[in-house]
Amino acid sequence: MHLNAQAPYLMHSKFIAGLALACLAFTACDDNTANIGSSLAEVNDGVVLQAASFDVASRSILADSVLASNTIGYLGRVKDPETGVYITGDFMAQFNCLENYEFPRLDSLVTYDKDGKATLGSLGTVQADSCEIRLFYDNFYGDSTQTMKLTAYEMSKPMNEDRLYYSNFDPLANGYIREDGIHKDKVYNLVDYNIPKHIRDTTTYSPYITVKLNDAYTDKNGKSYNNLGGYIMQKFYADPASFKNALTFRNQVLPGFFFKLKNGLGNMANIKTSQLNVYFKYKTQKAISDSVNGKLVTTYRDTTYTGITIFWGTEEVLQTTTFTNDRNVLQNLAEDQSCTYLKTPAGIFTELTLPVDDIMKGHTTDTISAAQVTLQRINNTVQSKYAFNVPQHILMVPKDSLYSFFESGNLYNNKTSYMATWGYSASSGTTDNSYTFRNISGLISAMYHAKQNSPSANWNKVVLVPISLATTSTTSSSGTSSTTVSKVSNDMSLTTTRLVRGTATDSPIKINVIYSKFK
Repeated sequence: MHLNAQAPYLMHSKFIAGLALACLAFTACDDNTANIGSSLAEVNDGVVLQAASFDVASRSILADSVLASNTIGYLGRVKDPETGVYITGDFMAQFNCLENYEFPRLDSLVTYDKDGKATLGSLGTVQADSCEIRLFYDNFYGDSTQTMKLTAYEMSKPMNEDRLYYSNFDPLANGYIREDGIHKDKVYNLVDYNIPKHIRDTTTYSPYITVKLNDAYTDKNGKSYNNLGGYIMQKFYADPASFKNALTFRNQVLPGFFFKLKNGLGNMANIKTSQLNVYFKYKTQKAISDSVNGKLVTTYRDTTYTGITIFWGTEEVLQTTTFTNDRNVLQNLAEDQSCTYLKTPAGIFTELTLPVDDIMKGHTTDTISAAQVTLQRINNTVQSKYAFNVPQHILMVPKDSLYSFFESGNLYNNKTSYMATWGYSASSGTTDNSYTFRNISGLISAMYHAKQNSPSANWNKVVLVPISLATTSTTSSSGTSSTTVSKVSNDMSLTTTRLVRGTATDSPIKINVIYSKFK
C-alpha cells in the first residue's frame, strides 16, 4: 500500500490553522489583552501556540489622484455635508463604431441641393437632419431638481490606451480640446421635465441628458457642413475605411467629447453610457399588393424613412473622469489627530504602520499562523439625507505598491494584498461597524523578509483604499452558483467615513497574532 508522506503534515497544518483562527475569534471578543502575550496552548501532536497583541499606528494621507479606469463617468458638483469638501466631476467620452459599419447606399439617401430641394445620391449635398449626444445615467447623488450647466467640448485628439489616465488628468488643460471645434453649453436638470411624468415613472425609462449638436459645423480642414452629423455622413461616403472599427473612427473621424461642468451645485450623475445619434432620411421601395380585376397585383412605391445611426460610448472605448477636490479642506481633514479618513473619489486614504519588528522579535523560527487587525468606524454625526455612503470594500496594499497594484490590473491575493468589507448590514441585521482583515500573516512575513534584503522607507507600511469590485457569476452542472471577483478598481463614487486613529503605544487598533511551533 502506498502512503502519502505529506498527509500527517497537512493534517497538522490544517489543525493548527483551525485552532489559530479559533484563538483569534476568542481574542477579538476579549477587550482585556494585558496578559495575552503569555498565553500558551499545547496541542496533542506536540504543537505549541502562542497569542500576542501589538499596537498599530495609523494616519490619514492625501490621495493626489487615482487611476481612472472605471466604466462610469461622473458629472456634477456636490458638497459633502459632513466635511464641507466640494467635489466636481467632469468626464470624457469616446464613441464606438461597429466593425465595417455602413450607412445606407448613397443613391438611396434623401439629400438637398443648394436651394434646399430634396434630391438623391450626391455626396456634396449629403446632410443629417439632426445630431445629438445623450448621456444616460443609472444613479445620481443629491437633488435631481437642481439646475446645472455643462459645456461639451469637441476633442482635437483621442485619449488612446497607450498610456494611463489618472483622475486629475484634465483634457482641457493638456491640449486635447479643439480650440475652433464645438463648445456647446447645455442647461439641464436630472429630472427631465420635457419627458411626460407617466413615462419617467415607468421601469423601462432610462433618464438621460441631451446635448443638441445642430449648429453649422466646420471641420479641422475648414470645410463646412450643416451640422456634426452631416460631417460624419460625408466622411463615411468619402472614406468608408475610416469607419472600419472604433480605433479608426476615433483617430480619423471623431476623437470624442469632454463634458465639463460650467455652473451649478447639488448633484452628481453617474453616467453609465453615452451615445451619439445621427438622424437622416432615405428612400426605399415598398411592395404594395392590391387586387385588380380579381388578381393580386404587386407594385413598388418609393417610401421615405427616417434613419438613425447610433455610436455608443461602451467599455470597448476609453471613458475617463476628472475630479477636482477642495485640497485645502482635504489637507485639514488629513491633519485631524482624532481620527483617520477614508474618502473618495481621490480624496483621503488611511495608512497603517505594522509593528513587524515587534511581532517577529523572539519568533523568527516560529510560524505566524494568523494575524488579524480590525479598524473600527466612527459614526457620522451630521444628520442629512444627502450624507455620503460608507465605503463598502477596502483594500489593504503595501504602500510601495499602491499605484502599481491598480496599473497592473491586479486582484487581491490574500498574501500581500487583502480585502475587507464593512461589517454592517441592515438587510441581515448585522451591526458590526468595522472592517476586519482576518489573516494578514503572509504580509507580515513578506515585510520581514523584505527588510532583511532591501528595505525601503515604507517597508512596514500599508494603505487602506476604498475599492469597487467587478464580479462574474457561474453556475455548475450541479446547479450550484459561485461568484468570482474579476476586477478591482479604485472606488470613484462619493463615499466617506472616519476610522478610530491608531497610535504607537496604547493604540485602540491592535493586531492579534497567533504563533505556532513544534516542541
